Amino acid sequence: MQADFNYLRKMVNSLSHNVLDPSRDYLFETRLARLLRSREMSHIGELVEQLRGQRDAALERAVAEAMTINETSFFRDGRPFELLRTELLPSLIEKRMSTRKLRFWSAACSAGQEAYSLAMLLREHFPLLASWEIRIEGTDFSAEMVARASAGRYHRIEINRGLPARSVVRFFEHQGEEWAIKPELRRMCNFQQADLCQTPLPLAERFDVIFLRNVMLYFSNESRRKVLAEAHRLLAPDGVLFLGSSEQPADLSQWNPVLIGGTCHYTPKAQLTNRNIA
Repeated sequence: MQADFNYLRKMVNSLSHNVLDPSRDYLFETRLARLLRSREMSHIGELVEQLRGQRDAALERAVAEAMTINETSFFRDGRPFELLRTELLPSLIEKRMSTRKLRFWSAACSAGQEAYSLAMLLREHFPLLASWEIRIEGTDFSAEMVARASAGRYHRIEINRGLPARSVVRFFEHQGEEWAIKPELRRMCNFQQADLCQTPLPLAERFDVIFLRNVMLYFSNESRRKVLAEAHRLLAPDGVLFLGSSEQPADLSQWNPVLIGGTCHYTPKAQLTNRNIA
């Protein structure tokens, strides 16, 4: 069994760059259970035997996607959203008055709660942006998560995590057993599948705000450097990067850390790499 886990860990890392610690091998049993049932397999060993026997890119991808971490919620760790509302967005809005455009990127967006949280924040607190061109881009390694985010439909337990009642009433429609994001917010958001470590990413414009939170915890140092270099390339010179509360760039040569009210964000130091995008 240990040999099977070793094989799966290496395969997952090669596809998603997700570094799985051997102490968490038990997660294979729970996260691959649905995949095993769909393939009419009874145990992990049977899955590994098939993977070893013949190359099946779709099955390998399905395993890697099943092992990605998709833990999220609306307005998760509310401090970055509050800092955006009170300090950062007013400044960015003033700077963008001539173009009347704002771009946001939710990297590793999971089922879309972070992107839609940004959309709700903009609609509720900055009504003047209703006439602006606003785009919130969400990317995720998992095709299943991208499909869920694009659909914008959530179960009650997901709605109850982080959302005040007024936001549910204003921005969601109750449809059967689920709550659906209203079209006005869905139109602000676009979701696509992307591997953060496969550069350059399929993103054509610079972003004013990038949320790259709680994903690099699972990457190697080399992958983290690559991801942050791409974030630097894609961020506007006066843009803002948010990482997870326990994350920070290993190399600060590209970033200026800024601490406001107990919340840290990063601004890019000027480098030639930022000239690669118009």
